[in-house]
Amino acid sequence: MTTEAIGSAVTPPMGVERRYPPARAGIDPDKDKGWLRRIAPVVMAHRVLFFGSMALALVAMLMQVAIPAVVRLTIDDVLADGSATAEATADRLWVYVLVVLGLGVARGLLTVTYRYGLYRTAFEIDTDLRTLLYEHLTTLSFSFYDKTHSGQVISRANSDIRSVQMFLTFAPLISMTGVMFVVALAYMLSIHVLLTVVAVLPLPGVYLLGKRLRDQVFPLSWIVQSRVADVSTIVDENINGVRVVRSFAAERSQINELAKAATRLRWAGVRTVDARARHNPVIENLPRIGTLLVLVYGGWLVIQGDVSEGTLFAFTAYVTMLQAPFRTLGLFLMLGQRARASADRIYEIFDEQPQVVDRPDAGELVDVAGLVEFDDVRFGYDAGPPVLDGFSLRIEPGETVAIVGRTGSGKSTIARLLARFYDVDGGAIRIDGHDVRDVTQLSLRAAVSTVADDPFLFSVSLADNIAYGDPTADRVAIESAAATAQAHAFISALPAGYDEVVGERGYTLSGGQRQRVAIARTALLDPPVMVLDDATSAVDVSVEQRILDALRRRDDRTTILIAHRLSTIAAADRVVLLEHGRVRASGRHSELMATEPAYAEVLAHLEEDFEAELAARGDGERSTIQLPIGDGP
Repeated sequence: MTTEAIGSAVTPPMGVERRYPPARAGIDPDKDKGWLRRIAPVVMAHRVLFFGSMALALVAMLMQVAIPAVVRLTIDDVLADGSATAEATADRLWVYVLVVLGLGVARGLLTVTYRYGLYRTAFEIDTDLRTLLYEHLTTLSFSFYDKTHSGQVISRANSDIRSVQMFLTFAPLISMTGVMFVVALAYMLSIHVLLTVVAVLPLPGVYLLGKRLRDQVFPLSWIVQSRVADVSTIVDENINGVRVVRSFAAERSQINELAKAATRLRWAGVRTVDARARHNPVIENLPRIGTLLVLVYGGWLVIQGDVSEGTLFAFTAYVTMLQAPFRTLGLFLMLGQRARASADRIYEIFDEQPQVVDRPDAGELVDVAGLVEFDDVRFGYDAGPPVLDGFSLRIEPGETVAIVGRTGSGKSTIARLLARFYDVDGGAIRIDGHDVRDVTQLSLRAAVSTVADDPFLFSVSLADNIAYGDPTADRVAIESAAATAQAHAFISALPAGYDEVVGERGYTLSGGQRQRVAIARTALLDPPVMVLDDATSAVDVSVEQRILDALRRRDDRTTILIAHRLSTIAAADRVVLLEHGRVRASGRHSELMATEPAYAEVLAHLEEDFEAELAARGDGERSTIQLPIGDGP
């Protein structure tokens, strides 16, 4: 098994420079190791600050242990000495006072310093984990997202990483109380063994209760984190799908679903709190019995003259120190079990490997002419039935080809395979004679751009959305791309123009406007191969024709139109009829209408499918933004 860390930085997109430092190390990929050993490389990348802070914490703890010892000497050497004069006693007392004061001030300064260092280390590790997780998510194939709820991913990237960060913050601080316990215990044993035994007598019971609490809390912590993710998924889907929810008047149904998930989360949370409520009070208070035993037995020893008053004072102070790790044991166990459960959930993502990867000898796809070949392509999603079965097609450079077929015939699959979002199960796809699996994904997707029918816009300005693929583009290039997509008029009519910030997913725009912005985003890159996957389905026919005419001004661009509308299909140089994952017929629109009965039948159904889909979406060319001059041409 390889020992190379998971989560190494991905190559940034072309034209984009990394502005922030990458994570210094990745997660250990060995699944047989414990969760702490797997995260150890990330922690060790910050070892200077981490171990430096721990060293200062150790010194601070030793000073804390030294203070009762100094007070003991003060009581026994100064206050209990009745033979010395008042002046001599005062002078000696001031020496001890200054020593205690110096230890207290030094410990305070060290505490501030080491706490700052540990907190900073924890937050730097938190940043590294988030960076590693997101960069790993960007490498995963589309098949991972096909079967993964977004809420589950968001929960792991937020609350689960937060749980790990909380443990890494407080665990070192709690462990220092353990060091203090060992040092104080050793000092107590050097003074009086039997009194020390009396002081620690209740502590084994604390350990047994802590172990029982840990065994109960760990599975509950896993359930809690999982059910938090379920709630996040429902909320995320209802926010993103609010138009669908309201279209079907399903608000009450969705509230019931959320209430059901919240109830399941409440059950797990209450069980966790119940376990802690029944154990933590006993864990925290049982050690205090030691204080009572020390006062009783130690007081009797003082009366008998076996120990001094200073020794009794020191023991009562040290018993408090002995109790400290046990008072925090409940918190430590709770944080540890929650962090372990969260880490296991995070590792599930890190252990997921991308199915589409660059080959070691992959080359760059440059100077693309635009020849596209599908050679006996076979493909099915997730080991399901084949969507494409023996699909073969050759598209010449500069040719515009429309692919037509009934719903489920594999039209959109062709676009996804061409951009290598998935790998073919059989056959090959070539661009200019190069198998897409033999070139880097970055160079392939720079040459092949796809515009989907329901484009995703980011909640930033329209200018930034258009320049998403090339953040260095100037305003002239952005406006030129918008003009190509027939979007310049309606953008200019907005109150802030190109600086207008669209709402989440771009829903402050109509469906047609979103599609035109997405086309402009692709037109800015001017790719040699462009795929329009029903990308103009919500655009007026006359506007669509102007968009296609503008795109075809570059006569060497290869364009693939996946369309339902007759106006889009008729604009193509050639039409390919897809049936059962294969090419049924190919030719010009007029030729197929005259010679292929199945073509006319498919077109009739396509119009019905398109109208039904558009009606269901309810996002046609009517804008939700009130423009001074309407939607524009």
